[in-house]
Amino acid sequence: MTESVPELRRFARGTARQWAVPEEVSHTLALVVSELVTNSVLHSGSTDITTRIVFDGVALTVEVTDSGRWLGRDADRRMAEDEDAAFGRGLDLVRACTSWCTIHLSPAGTSVVARLPVVESGADR
Repeated sequence: MTESVPELRRFARGTARQWAVPEEVSHTLALVVSELVTNSVLHSGSTDITTRIVFDGVALTVEVTDSGRWLGRDADRRMAEDEDAAFGRGLDLVRACTSWCTIHLSPAGTSVVARLPVVESGADR
């Protein structure tokens, strides 16, 4: 499943290029897709992961859905102790790169949706 991460990153860049999305946003899209798919691969236990990218002319919406069951952390992340950890910053990074990000949990699995502004608007500032 980990081999799907670079494939989907390339897919995201190619799709953004077809939509004539600025290069900077294309790189951010690839990063967001990579982080969200990696989270699903590493943490959901799902063998089915779906990635959907929609461009409405103003923003890109990325949705990554899996059919797994995510495990919660036993304790809150302690930044000083986790500072040198190799993992654990994916969703924080996604939130920093997007105008919003939300997680939907259901008995069928998890869906993470994030929005990346392409054309600055009052709603995405």
